[in-house]
Amino acid sequence: MAKKGKRYRAAVELIEQTEGPIGVGTAIDLLKQTATAKFDESVDIDVRLGVDPRHADQMVRGTVALPHGTGRDVRVLVLANEGKQQEAIDAGADHVGLDDLATKIQKQGWTDFDVVIATPDVMAVVGRLGRVLGPRGLMPNPKSGTVTMDLAAAIKEVKAGKIDFRVDKAGIMHTAIGKSSFSAEQLTENTEAFLREILRLRPAAAKGTYMRSITISTTMGPGISMDRSEVLGELR
Repeated sequence: MAKKGKRYRAAVELIEQTEGPIGVGTAIDLLKQTATAKFDESVDIDVRLGVDPRHADQMVRGTVALPHGTGRDVRVLVLANEGKQQEAIDAGADHVGLDDLATKIQKQGWTDFDVVIATPDVMAVVGRLGRVLGPRGLMPNPKSGTVTMDLAAAIKEVKAGKIDFRVDKAGIMHTAIGKSSFSAEQLTENTEAFLREILRLRPAAAKGTYMRSITISTTMGPGISMDRSEVLGELR
């Protein structure tokens, strides 16, 4: 295992010296202090849930519009018939097409995009792409607003910071919630918006402790574990 650098070790020491329970605000303050890389790091959050995603009634999936976006340039692919393609182009989609792009995905494994939006009438074509898009969490879904006839609105929402998320096989929710250049207030508001939506989506079948652990980190920094009780108290 590679030895961690001085900056990383100093960040760990700062976190370990922090007294009292770490809530969202304290975690963000620590993250800002420990984000010392020479580039604008991504800020990621991992939430371990007390669910078993193998059971359909415990799957947690949804969308949330982060108040300040993710700081990323979201690449949008739109799959639609010719009659709707110009609408998608005008709305700022990065890739627009149907059969040609579907073939590229299916035969070449092309996934140079972050979000896929499709119209309902082409889902027969999209369905054939599940083997490539499914494992990457890129399949369009009506519940997340990525299967729609209103392409312009969907593209605008995604570009503005609407994110689609789902729990993985290990029961962990992982997503980016901003950049290290964001202010502490912006990161706090994004984090709280995401966590509130996770709480709202608690499945009725989930028993015991639902939100088991919450960790936030930058690309190059150590994870900062939040106190679950403290966070839940802040979100009320």
